[in-house]
Amino acid sequence: MPYATVDDLADYVTPPPNAPLLLARASRVVDQTLLCARYDPDDPDVQAALREATCEQVAAWVADGTEDGTGASPTYANVSIGSVTLGGRTGGAGAGRASATQLAPQAWMVLSQAGLTGHAPQVPGGC
Repeated sequence: MPYATVDDLADYVTPPPNAPLLLARASRVVDQTLLCARYDPDDPDVQAALREATCEQVAAWVADGTEDGTGASPTYANVSIGSVTLGGRTGGAGAGRASATQLAPQAWMVLSQAGLTGHAPQVPGGC
C-alpha cells in the first residue's frame, strides 16, 4: 500500500497519469531504504515522513522525465556501435538522477531528518 495519495503528490508536482503506480513503486523504494530500521508505523510523525519521502521520490522521477519506477530507463542519451559513441548519461546516481532502486536525495533527507535512517541492524537479545 502506498504511503501517499495522488492528492498528497499534488503538493509537490502535477500528478502524471500513472501517479498511483509511481506512488506504489516509490513506497517500495522507501521500504527498501528502511529495511532494517526500527520505528513505530502508527506514529503520525513517522507516517508524515514516509508520505513526504514517497512524494519526493515521485517528484524526482517526474523532474527527471525518464524514470517510471521500473528501472528500465535508458542509461545513455546516444548509443552507437561502429566507432563506439555512448553520449551523455541520462540516468543513475552518478548523473544526479533518481533511479528506480535508489532513493532520491530529497527523499533521503526527509527520512534522515525524521530519524529513520542511520541505524545498524539489531539482533533481538543482542549479540
